Amino acid sequence: MKFILSYTFALISGFGYAQDHTLEYYLQSAKSKSPLLKDYQNQIAAGKVDSEMIRASYRPQVNAISNNSYSPVIGGVGYDNVITNGGQLSALVQANKSFVSKNNLASQFQTVHLQNESIGNTSQIAEKDLNKTITSQYILVYGDIVALNFNKEILDLLQKEGEILKKLTQSNIYKQTDYLTFYVSVQQQQLSLRQSDIQFKNDYAMLNYLCGIVDTAAVQLADPGLQLSNLPDIYNSVLYRSYIIDSLKNLNQHSIIDFSYKPKLNIYGDAGFISSFSYAAYRNFGVSAGLSLTIPIYDGKQRQLKYRKIEIAERTRTAYRDFFLTQYQQQIAQLKQQLQSTESLINEINNQVKYSNTLIEVNGKLLETGTVRITDFILAINTYLNARHLLNQNYINRLQIINQINYWQAM
Repeated sequence: MKFILSYTFALISGFGYAQDHTLEYYLQSAKSKSPLLKDYQNQIAAGKVDSEMIRASYRPQVNAISNNSYSPVIGGVGYDNVITNGGQLSALVQANKSFVSKNNLASQFQTVHLQNESIGNTSQIAEKDLNKTITSQYILVYGDIVALNFNKEILDLLQKEGEILKKLTQSNIYKQTDYLTFYVSVQQQQLSLRQSDIQFKNDYAMLNYLCGIVDTAAVQLADPGLQLSNLPDIYNSVLYRSYIIDSLKNLNQHSIIDFSYKPKLNIYGDAGFISSFSYAAYRNFGVSAGLSLTIPIYDGKQRQLKYRKIEIAERTRTAYRDFFLTQYQQQIAQLKQQLQSTESLINEINNQVKYSNTLIEVNGKLLETGTVRITDFILAINTYLNARHLLNQNYINRLQIINQINYWQAM
C-alpha cells in the first residue's frame, strides 16, 4: 500500500548536522557488532565440528596402555602369589572399533544437523528482532528531528513577525501589551525548541547505543521510507519454522531411541608385552584379539518411558504452535486496522494543516497593516503548530505500525 503525505516533511537544515545517515547504515552496524549474532555463528561452526567428532568416534581407536604392579611377600605375609604372580608389567598398544549401521549413523548426524538448523533459525529470528528494534528507534529519532526542525521553523517565523510587530508597536499601531503577549509566545516556542533538542539527543544516543556506535556528532537522518510489504504465507516464515524443526527433532529422537536398543558389535585387539617376570620374561611378547556383542533384552520398560516423554514434548510443541498461529492472525488484523485508521486520520489532519497555513499567511499580511488582533494571530499559529505536531505524531505512528507488520515477513 503506497501512501503519500500531501503535506511534506521537509527538514530545515538550520542545525548544521555533520552528515546524513540512512536506516540501512544503522541496521548494518548493529548486525556487524551484535555479540548475540556472532555467538550463533560460532555455535553453528561448533556444530559442524560435532559432526566430525561423530565420524571420528567410529574410526578405529588406538591407545597405548601400561599397567604395572608389584606385590611383595615379606616374611610369608602378602597377597597370594597365585593371584598376583608377585607383580606384573604390561605395555600394550590396543585398538578397538565399534560397528554401527548407516541408518544409526545417519540419525546421529541428523541430530547435529537439526541442532544447527535450530540455531540458524534462532539466529534469523534474533536478526529480525534486532532489525525491528533498530528500525523502531530510528523512526523515533527521525520523528524527533522532524519536530526539532519544525519548531525551529515556527520560531523563525515568530521572530520574523516579532520584528514587524515591534516596529508597529513603536509606531503606536499596536499596544505594548500586544507586543508582550506575542513575545511570551516566542519564549514558549524557544522552550519547546530546547525541549525538542534534548529529546532528540537522548533518543539519538540510544540509537547509537543499540547499534554499538561510538559517535556523539549530531546527524541528519533520512526518511526511513518504509513501505508495507505483502506478507508471505506464515508457514514459510522463520517464526513458524522453529515449530517444524522441533517436530523433526522429536521424530529423530524417536529413531535414536530405537537404534540404542539394537545389538552392538565391537572388535578389539592388542599387541605388546605382559609379564610377571616369574619365568622367561623376554618371551612374554604377544598379541590378542576379540569381539564383544551386546544385545538388549530387558531394561525395566525404560524404552516406553522415553517414548512417553517424546509424546509429551510433541503435545507441548503443538500447543505452542497453535497459540502462535492464533496470535499471528489477531495481531496482523489489529495492526492493519490501526494502519488504516492512522492513514485516514493523516488525510484529515493534512486538510487542517492546509487551512491553518493559509490562515497564518492571511494574518501575517494583516499584521503588517495592523488590522489583525495579536490574540487571533497567536491563535492561528498555535492551531497550525498543534496540527503539524499531530501530523508528525501520526506519520511516525504509521511508520511504527508498518515496522511491526513487516516484522512478520519471511527472511
